[in-house]
Amino acid sequence: MSGAPDSFVPAPERSADLRRAFGCYGTGVTIITTELEDGPLGMTANSFSSVSLDPALVLWCPARSSRRHDAFVTAKRFCIHVLNAEQLHVAKHFAGQGDGFSASDWAPGARGTPELRGCLAEFHCETHAVHPAGDHSLVLGLVTRVCLHNPDAPGLLFDRGRFGHFSDHRPAGQ
Repeated sequence: MSGAPDSFVPAPERSADLRRAFGCYGTGVTIITTELEDGPLGMTANSFSSVSLDPALVLWCPARSSRRHDAFVTAKRFCIHVLNAEQLHVAKHFAGQGDGFSASDWAPGARGTPELRGCLAEFHCETHAVHPAGDHSLVLGLVTRVCLHNPDAPGLLFDRGRFGHFSDHRPAGQ
């Protein structure tokens, strides 16, 4: 260990430190898509989590400051795409803008939500509930269909502000 821990009470003046602490927990990278009257919309998110097997529920948390927030929290349906390690360009595209689907191979899904090709898995959802959660909203989705495309391929990960993928390092003798 390198000395005493940096212990603090979360407060606005420590938001950068809190963000750095949250960043110590590596996550997968997803793109959430929905269909609006004027076309498809997407958003990169790492705030995805499974919630329940029965019923099948997932959650994700869009920032209230995002210009795409309102469209997603009012959408009846959405699709969560788990990205593979080779889809960094897609993640970066949808982190910056929600339209412009030409950056990715996609097709309209059976229930109207855009489906991105090349992902590891897709979770097609109906919005189950939306709850305010500080500077984000918590969106619960009822999973209506799952598509596993290549679940054994490496996934795209986000850790401490960096993208990468998991490398299996086993101790000698295992």
